[in-house]
Amino acid sequence: MSRAAAGDPTWSSGDAYEAYVGRWSALVAPEFLARLAVAQGRRWLDVGCGTGVLTRAILADAEPTSVVGIDPSEAFVAHARAAIADPRVIFRLGMAADTGLGDDEFDAVVYGLVLNFVPDVAAALAEARRVVALGGVIGAYVWDYADGMQFIRMFWEAAVALDAAARAFDQRRTVPIAAPDTLRNAFADAGLDAIEVSAIEIPTTFRDFDDFWTPFTGGTGHAPTYISSLDTAARDALREGLRSSLPIEPDGRIQLSGRAWACQGRAPA
Repeated sequence: MSRAAAGDPTWSSGDAYEAYVGRWSALVAPEFLARLAVAQGRRWLDVGCGTGVLTRAILADAEPTSVVGIDPSEAFVAHARAAIADPRVIFRLGMAADTGLGDDEFDAVVYGLVLNFVPDVAAALAEARRVVALGGVIGAYVWDYADGMQFIRMFWEAAVALDAAARAFDQRRTVPIAAPDTLRNAFADAGLDAIEVSAIEIPTTFRDFDDFWTPFTGGTGHAPTYISSLDTAARDALREGLRSSLPIEPDGRIQLSGRAWACQGRAPA
């Protein structure tokens, strides 16, 4: 893989995604849904559903009438279909800016760790406005890549210390939507009302260094895609640089924290 290609994250394995960030997204999702406060018996659209992390939480906590999950990755849609067998759910291929769904078809449209990968956020939110019913809820959460997602922040700090070129792939620089003011402005520009932005804090505890490091080698996501571009010596140096920088406890555990920014608004009634 070329160094240029390292800037384009690969999304080819549902299992790798689950190990890398899916397990942490699953901790954010219930709190995110609680803040949306959507009544039971509603119709949901999960945009960029990935492996179904947020859809699973909707089924468990929101008592929906129906959920449609769309994602552009065939591998992720296949993973979600295999993992979630519920008659209320349909998973299908689709894009955030062109869902192929009907007008006013949903009561809630949500994006879990998605807007940071959408090329045109304004177009995606315009599409959400089209498919959500009047007064419906639109919500999203994204990692705080700048400061709050510690294990990803520590990865890029270690990478840049060894390779200045890694700075160009650091999500602190490449994901401007992952900030409270940027999220609020995007929702306001989409014409939404009652906009709220808040932080969701979670623990990210790793059993040991292998539990920390191995998901980075799965090839799915920004940092894993960057690692795939390195030769063996550079990868080993990065691994050991990370090991020396982490707060590893006597029993091997690594206890860090994560933060997601959550934003929600309502389509004008």
